[in-house]
Amino acid sequence: MFWIVLLFSSCDFFKKEVKPTAIARVKDSYLYKEELNNLVPKGTSKQDSLQIVRSFIDRWASQKLLINAAELNIDSEDKAAFDELIKQYKIDLYTKAYIEKVVKKTLDTIISEQDLEAYYKNNKENFKTNGTLVRLRYINLSKDNPKFESIKSKFLDFKKSDKKFWDTYALQCKSFALNDSMWVDLSSVYDKLPFINPDNRDQYIASGKTIQHSDSLDVYLVKIRQIIDKNQIAPFDYLKPTLKEVILNKRKLELIKKFEKEITDDAIKDKDYEIYK
Repeated sequence: MFWIVLLFSSCDFFKKEVKPTAIARVKDSYLYKEELNNLVPKGTSKQDSLQIVRSFIDRWASQKLLINAAELNIDSEDKAAFDELIKQYKIDLYTKAYIEKVVKKTLDTIISEQDLEAYYKNNKENFKTNGTLVRLRYINLSKDNPKFESIKSKFLDFKKSDKKFWDTYALQCKSFALNDSMWVDLSSVYDKLPFINPDNRDQYIASGKTIQHSDSLDVYLVKIRQIIDKNQIAPFDYLKPTLKEVILNKRKLELIKKFEKEITDDAIKDKDYEIYK
């Protein structure tokens, strides 16, 4: 019985090792079949599959040929410089990934309205407008709309209590924007109200101005609530998304600086980091 067990064990021991199947070679480098696993998406036709595989093999071969040629033709001084760059890139890549992981885990991303207001108050001189900002409301509807006069009356004497009215009749407009508490860039006004352009903007764009403009098919009703010209301090409401990003980035930089100091201090304390005099 012992010999039978030994015989079977010996058969297993001397079983031939399955070698990977090479499908291409460039000098001493081989591309193996296993490296093509998951290359072709499921459901791809046979013709497209062959094209994908062939393109991959050709690219692999050209890269191998190019690196071989580069190693032969680039002088040793340049090679040493490139090797240092590769070494530094690895360090930067690893440390960046690790720091981002730490930051993601520990960064306080909650920003209150008070945080935003305080930062704006202390730094608003740094936030000047790049262009003109406008608060307005407008509607664009067909000239033959049977409810035009009623819609116009409600538009000019705009009240929040008329929400039900606008829920019904705003849908009859070709386009509209009724939230005149929101600041928008003047360039977006040109897109929505094509009869206004940079050449005639002074004719239309003024705080408190009411506009009724008609063409062959449509009529536009516009009420300009307020404007802020270029190079003025941008309003708080307009800046809120930017302020959030600025505060988050500031917190992130402070956290990274703190983390780098702590990891260095801990290494000194544990005698893992020493400077020899």
